[in-house]
Amino acid sequence: MSEQATKKLSAFVELARPLQWSKNGLLFAGYIFAGRLKAPMPSAAIELFAVVLAFLSFCLLSSFAYAINDLRDRERDSHHPLKRHRPLPSGRIKSHEAILFAILCLLFGLSLSVAVSAIMHTPTFILAAVSYPVWAISYSVLMKDIVIVDVLAVAAGFVLRVAAGCIAIGVSISPWLLLCTLLLSLFIALCKRRHELLLLGDRAHGFRNVLPKYSPGMLDQMIAATAAATIMAYSLYTFTAPHILLGNSNSPWLMLTIPYVIYGMFRYMYLAYSTDVAGEPEKMLQDVPLLLTILLWILTVIALSFISGR
Repeated sequence: MSEQATKKLSAFVELARPLQWSKNGLLFAGYIFAGRLKAPMPSAAIELFAVVLAFLSFCLLSSFAYAINDLRDRERDSHHPLKRHRPLPSGRIKSHEAILFAILCLLFGLSLSVAVSAIMHTPTFILAAVSYPVWAISYSVLMKDIVIVDVLAVAAGFVLRVAAGCIAIGVSISPWLLLCTLLLSLFIALCKRRHELLLLGDRAHGFRNVLPKYSPGMLDQMIAATAAATIMAYSLYTFTAPHILLGNSNSPWLMLTIPYVIYGMFRYMYLAYSTDVAGEPEKMLQDVPLLLTILLWILTVIALSFISGR
């Protein structure tokens, strides 16, 4: 492969933003919290395979959304100190190439959703998959320029991922799981707005129309409120929600994971206020303490699932 072709391929990979695919890990939440880890074989393996396909489907659909968003914002991104180096504003990828790339991601992503639906006999998953690019276009064209609605719309995208993961394998959608996801993603979105506002200063309007409508003080209050609400919602979930995960037991053993959530929230807030992580939330996985906290939380939830089921 020639050097020019290698650079072009690298630019397309960058346009797809694979580092942000980690957000689609939320599709596994339904599988884990519905206790499907303990399902008899081969059901558990088939469902896990279906969730993996659903994850890949949403990765492609996410790349479609990122490409569409970058196409719309290429002029604004050219004035951003960091985003001006992205493939479209830097000119490494032309607009027509990005459009073709987006269409291919959309087609392959929806094709995988059809495969998941066929394997698990869950036709509604196709609707969930279709709703994601509809949400992405709606956000990019309209909602991102409306104050407060913009961050709520971002949070809605995360909630949609969780719901889609449940729909993919036909398990009930816990309202507690949706609420915790909504609040956590809202917290992260607000931290990102604060970072953009402080980074761009007087140039904020040229990059994102909604930014001048916020102020650092207002965002600080919103961030504190959503952080507290997230911790409280998760704590109430561990105490009061019926735990199919924990062997159909009403014993709130899941409360043992509350310290992980508290530390994780505070650690992310520390990083958001002292580093550039808030601007690119996917970089939080590069922070060893936070990464270990997430891994310990996952392992503890899985361990409780098996221990309580005996």
